[in-house]
Amino acid sequence: MDIFSVFTLLGGLAFFIYGMNQMSSSLERIAGPRMESIINRMTKNRLVGLLMGAVITIAIQSSSAVTVMLVGLVNSGLMNIGNTVGVIMGSNVGTTITGWIMSMIGISSDNVLVRMLKPESFSPLLAFIGIVLMMLSKKSKKKDVGNAFVGFAVLMFGMTLMSGSVAPLADSPAFMNILTAFRNPLLGVLTGVVVTAVIQSSAASLGMLQALSMTGGITYGMAIPIIMGQNIGTCATAILSSIGVSRNAKRVAVIHLSFNLIGTALFMGLYLLLHAIFDFSFVDDPINPVGIALCHSVFNVATTAVLLPFSKFLVRIATDAIKTEPEQKIAYLDERLFGTPELAVAECNNLSAEMAHLTEDAVRIAIGNLLHHNETEAEKVAALEGKVDIYEDRLGSYLVRLSGRSLPAREAHTVTKVLHVIGNFERISDHALSLTRSARELSEKELDLSEQALSELGSLSDAVGEIIGLTVTAYEKMDQSGAEMVEPLEQVIDLLTETIRAHHIDRLQTGECTIERGFVLADILTDFERISDHCSNIAVAILESGSDTYQPHEYLRQTRDADNARFQTLFAGYKAKYAIQEKP
Repeated sequence: MDIFSVFTLLGGLAFFIYGMNQMSSSLERIAGPRMESIINRMTKNRLVGLLMGAVITIAIQSSSAVTVMLVGLVNSGLMNIGNTVGVIMGSNVGTTITGWIMSMIGISSDNVLVRMLKPESFSPLLAFIGIVLMMLSKKSKKKDVGNAFVGFAVLMFGMTLMSGSVAPLADSPAFMNILTAFRNPLLGVLTGVVVTAVIQSSAASLGMLQALSMTGGITYGMAIPIIMGQNIGTCATAILSSIGVSRNAKRVAVIHLSFNLIGTALFMGLYLLLHAIFDFSFVDDPINPVGIALCHSVFNVATTAVLLPFSKFLVRIATDAIKTEPEQKIAYLDERLFGTPELAVAECNNLSAEMAHLTEDAVRIAIGNLLHHNETEAEKVAALEGKVDIYEDRLGSYLVRLSGRSLPAREAHTVTKVLHVIGNFERISDHALSLTRSARELSEKELDLSEQALSELGSLSDAVGEIIGLTVTAYEKMDQSGAEMVEPLEQVIDLLTETIRAHHIDRLQTGECTIERGFVLADILTDFERISDHCSNIAVAILESGSDTYQPHEYLRQTRDADNARFQTLFAGYKAKYAIQEKP
C-alpha cells in the first residue's frame, strides 16, 4: 500500500461521510416536521418509544440525528426526560440496518439478480435518478428524494474507494504485524471510541471496519471490541449538541452515553469471561462485512433487551450526574387549573399584576439611571426586563391554550384583556431597557446635555414616572377612575416631547447643542413617548373591561373634544404641573 492508496482511503472516507450526511439530512426533511410531534406523542410507553426510535433511525439513517432531536425536544420543554430512554435504545437498534446495507458490498456472484444486490451495481442508477429529480422536479419533496438517492450513491462510492484502497494490505506483512496489537480487547474498544468520536459517525467507522475486513486480516476477536467501542464514540455528537442547553437536555446526552458505556462494559466483561472459560475458537477466524453487521446487530439488540427494564435507573444516573440547581419559579402556571377555568383566569390576572409591578420597577430605575448612569442599576433593569419577557411568554402561551376551551363570557373577556395588557407591559419594559442604553451612551461618550435640556428632561421624567404609577395601580385594582387619569397625562407627555424636540432644534441652530447629543436625546424622547402610549393602551383596556358597551375608540375620540369636562380639568392640571419654561 503506497501513499496514493492512503489518499484514496481518505478520499473514500470523505465521500462516505458526505454521502451519509447528505442522505440522512434529505431523509429527515422527507419525514417532515411531524416527526418531532410523533416522537413526543408516542414515547410515553417504553416499548412504543423503542419501536419509534428504531423506525425513525431506519428512515433517516442516523441515530445521532435522533438523539440531537431528543435534546432539542427536552430543551424546549416539549418532552419528558424519561420518555427519551426508549427512543435512544431504539435508535441504537435501528442504526444496525446501515451495517447490513454496507455488508452487501462483499457479495460476489455471476447471477444477474444477485449482482443487482451489490450497491456498486445499483447505486449508479440511483445517482442518475436522483440527479434527474433534483434538476427537473419543482416540488421540494421530490428534490429531497433525489438528494437522498445521490447521497446514497456517493456513500457507496466512498465505501468502494475505501475497500479498494486497503485491498493491497492483504499481502502486507507489516500491516498484519500492526493488527496483532488489536488482539488486546481494551485497545480495540479504545480504537472504536476514538475513531468514531473524531469522525462523529458510527456508520462511517463501521464502514471502515467492514472495508478493512475484506483484506482477510481482521478477526472476530479484533472486530467485536472495536464494534463495542464504536457505540460509545457515537455519543460524541449528542454530547456536543447538549452544550448550552437546559439541564434536562444535557441529561439526554448522559442517558445516551451511560446506556452505551454500561452495555459495552457488561458485554465486554461477559465476552471475556466466557472466552476464558470456553476458549472460543471463532475469535481467530477472519471476519467479513456480513459478520461485522451481524456482531453489530447482536450487540445492540442484546444491550437494549437487557437494559430496557432499567430505564428509570438510567434516568436516575443522568439526574445524579447533572444536578438541578434550585430554580426560582417565575410565572408558574399549572395546567391542572384548566379544569376550573375561573381559577385559571384568576391566577393569570394575579400574575399579570406581578408583571405590571416588575415593569414599573424597571421604568423607575431606568429614569433614575438616565442622567446619573450606574452599570449596576442598568443590570437591574436588564434583569427585570428579562423577567417581564418570561411572564409575557408564559402567560401568553397559557392564555392562548386556555382560550381554546369553553369559557364563561366573563372569563373569556378577562382572557382577552390580559392578553392585550401583557403585550403592552412587555413593550414598556423594552423601552426601559432602551433608556439604560441611552444613559450608557451619554456616559461613555461624555456627552453633556445643556442645562435647559436637563431641566426639560427632568419634567418629562417626572410625568412618565407618574403615568406608569397611575397605570399599574389602576390595573391592579381595576380602578376605572384611576384609569381615566391616564389619557390626559399621556396627552401632556406628547406635548412635552414635541416642545423639547422644538427647543433642541433651536439649540442646534444657535450652536448650543450638537447633532450627536441630539441623536441620544431623540432616542430618550421616543422611549418616553412610547411608554406613555402603552400606558394609554392599558388604561383603555381597564375602562373597556368595566362595561359591555364601552367603546375604546369612541372614548379616545371624546377625550380630544372639549365636551369632556373631567378630561379637560385633568389635562389642564397636568399641563400646569409639568410645564417647562419656554426659551426667551
